[in-house]
Amino acid sequence: MSIWNSEKKAVLEAAQQMAQKGLVVGTSGNVSMRISEAGGRQLLAITPNNRYYDLLDVDDIGIVDFQGECVEGELTSSIETMLHIGIYKARTKVNAVIHTHPVFGSILSVIGAEIPPILDDQVTYLGGEIKVAEYSLPGSQELVRNAVPALGPRNAVILANHGTVTVGRDMREAFTNCEMLEKTARIYIYALGAGKIKPLPTDALEMEKAYFNYLHGESS
Repeated sequence: MSIWNSEKKAVLEAAQQMAQKGLVVGTSGNVSMRISEAGGRQLLAITPNNRYYDLLDVDDIGIVDFQGECVEGELTSSIETMLHIGIYKARTKVNAVIHTHPVFGSILSVIGAEIPPILDDQVTYLGGEIKVAEYSLPGSQELVRNAVPALGPRNAVILANHGTVTVGRDMREAFTNCEMLEKTARIYIYALGAGKIKPLPTDALEMEKAYFNYLHGESS
């Protein structure tokens, strides 16, 4: 049994859950978890590339270092491995990353529309407005360069013509944020269809962002 079995199991369960909930189709999407070793080495457990999640077992989840090199596992790691690594390097409090292709988040990715801060829970869970990263080919270094700044200090980002990424301090939080982003995207699209958007009051937005930054800010 791997010494990282618990992290690999958490990644597998989240990946299978995102498929079951329809947040991805087929082999799309990817999930990872940071592993911080006592000696300071940073690793991540991550889903393999181009594999159906219902057919995976714990041993199929690979361990990769922050240079993208395989430490444990027989399968090729996700095409988006360097995106996950880029997020972990930029956000020291983030310990789980989930990339999905959900319907409503993907609609916004196609029309290039960021989500303004419209809901209390959007701000307290995700950090405020959700930006759209400029289009880049999947698996490219350009995607890392575009997505990480668009994510910024928040817990979610939309990837143009691609999908969404959410992060969290642990896997449960990252998955909750994944569902929160899709819920928020759905509400925003319906509200646009209704013809009127009422933003959050400025004072409430400032208070909720302060609360979010207290929990998730890198300097806190």
